[in-house]
Amino acid sequence: AAGVGARLPIGDFSKSTDLGYGLNIEASYTDSDHLPFFVFARLGYEQFPGSQDFYQGSDYSNYSTTIIPASLGVRYYFGPLVKSVVLLIPVVEGSVSYTYFQVLNEFKADAGRSNYREDLWKFGGTVGAGISMFILEIMANYTYYESNQYLSFNLNVRLPLFVNL
Repeated sequence: AAGVGARLPIGDFSKSTDLGYGLNIEASYTDSDHLPFFVFARLGYEQFPGSQDFYQGSDYSNYSTTIIPASLGVRYYFGPLVKSVVLLIPVVEGSVSYTYFQVLNEFKADAGRSNYREDLWKFGGTVGAGISMFILEIMANYTYYESNQYLSFNLNVRLPLFVNL
């Protein structure tokens, strides 16, 4: 699967950043004995620019956070809500992540401070719910990292592959 969508910072994270965006790729697996549970691995790229209010109230001229999460999780598909015109299937998921954060800190020329970049690694987790239409999927997720929480809204394209061993 591949997905793209908006990222909305919440809590303390929203005091310094604005609406961001994200991309992800994912591989999931299940065995017919374990349906409707799927196990998945996901790799993402997320970017959050600094907010204008943050710039106006601080010495910052540029502030951005780049997040690269690597996640492992479980997804569960419920029974279809609609079967006639289009297949609508509710889905929930949860995952744990080990994530690289890069925070760029650039200051105004008259601030008297040096620019720097922070490189951090954090553990976190995500829970989400959405609707699957077999190939297309719309998901809303809550992601938690210490000092960095956000909501994400994704449109995913899922290409099913069947392997018989």
